[in-house]
Amino acid sequence: MEPLRAPQDPQVNTTLSGVDTKPQPPTSGAPMEGLNPSPAASTPDQEMPPTTGLLPGETVVREGKAAILFPSANEVFYNPVQEFNRDLTCAVVTEFAREQMARRGVKVVVPGEKERVVVNLADEKKEETEMQTGEEGGEEPVVTASVGECCKNGLRVLEGLAASGLRSVRFALEVPGLRSVTANDFSAKAAALIARNAQHNGVTHLLQASQRDASMLMYEMRGKKDRYDVIDLDPYGSPAPFLDAAVQAVGEGGLLCVTCTDMAVMAGNSGETCYSKYGSVSIKAKYCHEMALRIILHSLDQRAGVYQRYIHPLLCVSVDFYIRVYVRVHTGQAMVKNSASKQALVYNCVGCGSFHLQRLGKRTTQGNHIKYSAATGPPVGAECEHCGHRHQLGGPIWGEALHDVSFVQKVLSAVSGNPSRFGTARRIEGMLSMVTEELEDVPLYYTVDNLSSTVHCSTPPLLQFRSALLHAGHRVSLSHACKNALKTDAPPRVLWDVMRCWEKSNPVKRDRLSESSPAHHILNTEPILQACFDVREDANPQSRRRHLTRFQENPEPFWGPKARANAGGGGISSDLEDRRKQGQNKRKNQITDATQLKSFPCKRFRKGKCTHGEKCCYSHDLEQTDQME
Repeated sequence: MEPLRAPQDPQVNTTLSGVDTKPQPPTSGAPMEGLNPSPAASTPDQEMPPTTGLLPGETVVREGKAAILFPSANEVFYNPVQEFNRDLTCAVVTEFAREQMARRGVKVVVPGEKERVVVNLADEKKEETEMQTGEEGGEEPVVTASVGECCKNGLRVLEGLAASGLRSVRFALEVPGLRSVTANDFSAKAAALIARNAQHNGVTHLLQASQRDASMLMYEMRGKKDRYDVIDLDPYGSPAPFLDAAVQAVGEGGLLCVTCTDMAVMAGNSGETCYSKYGSVSIKAKYCHEMALRIILHSLDQRAGVYQRYIHPLLCVSVDFYIRVYVRVHTGQAMVKNSASKQALVYNCVGCGSFHLQRLGKRTTQGNHIKYSAATGPPVGAECEHCGHRHQLGGPIWGEALHDVSFVQKVLSAVSGNPSRFGTARRIEGMLSMVTEELEDVPLYYTVDNLSSTVHCSTPPLLQFRSALLHAGHRVSLSHACKNALKTDAPPRVLWDVMRCWEKSNPVKRDRLSESSPAHHILNTEPILQACFDVREDANPQSRRRHLTRFQENPEPFWGPKARANAGGGGISSDLEDRRKQGQNKRKNQITDATQLKSFPCKRFRKGKCTHGEKCCYSHDLEQTDQME
């Protein structure tokens, strides 16, 4: 979630209203650029006058290379936990810029990087040849692009919901190879603050503030020559209203970055709401965090397919209370036909948690000819073969790989080789290391503790369980989305056989099991596989051996998602922090003695509805009831 979220004007609908609202002048008097600023429009001669100081109540927050001004009122807010999100985005956009600019004959220069970070030396030689050799084969001097410089052939970046502009300012100060950065927000106060922050950080030659409806802005930039190279969407809640415009406004092979903070909806708390927003039914399951990633990818691919476009995920991560996806968007009618075979339905057993995937389409290759047909199914019967319970149906979801491992390795190499560049570099290294170890062709995962809970036995050590699957000839990996996740190509039957073998050495009291329980059905079936729990060396992945950091410690009290920014325009009262603490420790002094209830008036007695008479545990004293009213 982009914690820097500005309010939306309550008088104007910011979703796909079809109405174009004219930008209003910022209240602070700072200049603000138009919709599609050209590099010539942001010359040093047109820079804003130097800042005269902080306004009353304003504070300065420093993150990365940026120093951002924040008002005291709840017009925009800052969440330090989201530093990881912004650091990771800067790292991903930098590697994307490195690839794109190499094709344009430009070499990017990253501060703190002594030399080009590459994974394959052959790729390095190829890129250097492409940069140094012109169209006629002659040698040309290498053109370099540094951070903070306006690159003529650089990338055009749009942050659709910029709030204070922190992310955009960091792009301008930390990502090389940029031509322009447009920081847009619908709020006049937010747009004025963006302009002041651009001036405060000295990046007005790169960053232009824009006060527009984000969807309308992107719809107007759908032309092939007007599209952005990078679009970043980080709304407060669901990005669904902006996805249709975004997949049209990003250029060919461009980068689309999307954050979703409505994790509860995507994790199964409201399947019907999830369907209305993303065209997919979410279900409650242990793999809900990865399923949320696959739901947003399905939604992006479905919307892109309408315009004969398709997506290629580069990196998708589930972090804390939000998810973040980075995808390339391409155009191609032939590739769009593969979309159906990339989507899948999920059959999830409500008893034991076993799941099966059903692809929506079938793709068969016959030489140079590709045949598309309807998929066959379903993969399960009316009842679960393991526990006898019913299945629930979820999806469709994205069924292909979540990450481009070669791209992720480039980002990982760059971050680990230059750790001082980001404040959360250790966490990025830990997260991306786990991503590179995940099985690419295995959607969703199980958790060892849930398997143990189903059969009511003690939980086997993770290494022993992984070793048992490896001994049986199956692949297995961890998942970045869950601490004790287990991604494997082993079918559910093998997993339950392993649990049956474990239960034989760690028996449960079967006489206490209900005959209708999943544990009774599973344990009363003899295992076909005789599991071996001897620990194998390859059962412990490198990320686990190195104890890499994946979760961040709480930086301060009440660090989680804050309230939506105030849309009234007048700020909020000064007791916001007290209101946030109102619900804390509310059970600290709860009543444990029933006799103390006599000090509270009976509401039903006042209304003449209490039927307990003198036996009522509340007071029937009229004076107390009058005071209550």
